[in-house]
Amino acid sequence: MSGIYIHIPFCKKACHYCDFHFSTSLKYADEMVEAICKEIKMKKDRINEQVGSIYLGGGTPSILSEAAMQKIFDAIHHTFSVNASAEITIETNPDDLTAQKLKELKKLPVNRFSIGIQSFYDEDLIWMNRAHRAKDAEDGIKRSQDAGFENLTLDLIYGYPLLTDHKWLNNIQKAIELEVPHISAYALTVEPRTALAHAIKNKKQSPLNDNQSAAQFIILMEKLADAGFEHYEISNFAKPGHYAVHNTNYWKGIDYIGIGPSAHGFNGQNRYMNPANNALYMETLRHNKLPEVVEELSLNDRFNEYIMTSLRTMWGTDLHKINADFGVDFLEETKHNLKNFEDKNWVLIEGDNIYLSQNGKLFADHIASELFIMEND
Repeated sequence: MSGIYIHIPFCKKACHYCDFHFSTSLKYADEMVEAICKEIKMKKDRINEQVGSIYLGGGTPSILSEAAMQKIFDAIHHTFSVNASAEITIETNPDDLTAQKLKELKKLPVNRFSIGIQSFYDEDLIWMNRAHRAKDAEDGIKRSQDAGFENLTLDLIYGYPLLTDHKWLNNIQKAIELEVPHISAYALTVEPRTALAHAIKNKKQSPLNDNQSAAQFIILMEKLADAGFEHYEISNFAKPGHYAVHNTNYWKGIDYIGIGPSAHGFNGQNRYMNPANNALYMETLRHNKLPEVVEELSLNDRFNEYIMTSLRTMWGTDLHKINADFGVDFLEETKHNLKNFEDKNWVLIEGDNIYLSQNGKLFADHIASELFIMEND
């Protein structure tokens, strides 16, 4: 079943590390919601099967009012056939999860929260310029569970200067104790044009330490494995049966449409990209035109994307699929390029599947890039 991603481009504050598209002004929120609903209706022919997942990301979708979110869901349900058991996720900040907000969310078809915790330490949250504090994080999770929202995933960040291994272990342990069935954890990266990049460039902030990130990634894998979580994608861990349906479909190459400024869609052959510009996005839709740019993916592009996404998962990369979908030349080149990583024990080949070893997971992006086949190869 296909998926729908909705990008809500609004946040309370700009986190120092974030390079996602958003605005801290809600001045044009109503107009944005109208534009999003119009884009949904204009893409009615993009999905010809039931929708199996809907994901509201951003930005911070929980910043919108109940009425605004209901308008978006009405547009989706009037345009597409949504499966009765579809996973419907909304990204939230912990401080948004008040008793009143949870009461509003109960009226909507949302059945899964992705909560941006990042850390359970106030000094870390202040350093990141997050809007919430540690107590908000714990309280928001518990309030959500008490309100009947048990399908939760938490975001955590590691590999930043303030985070000692002791604090990182405590963050992981706190997430485990809160009995959430899914945890996403990301090594902090320095993205261009962010406050963090500017601070490092001007020597007001220490550069990140790759060795620290690697060590804390190993701690994460070992600690969550001991707690019964399955490491089903490089950055994602779940109790059995609680994999993220929407994101898993990304990694498996299943079609989805992207709605909202900066959103991407994929139909198996091409990628559709909306501009990361709120004014341009809304103006284009006012003229009854879709604001997207189409990227036609070559056979090599599709192969490289398959390698990048599949290798990150516990299901691995399927050599039989490579042969069937891309041809014997791609298969033989892949086998040749794998030899060096087999010798290092970074990849394991079992039957027709390639998997990353635990050490290989530390070099996932490097391994994938070395397996890419370029047009002139």
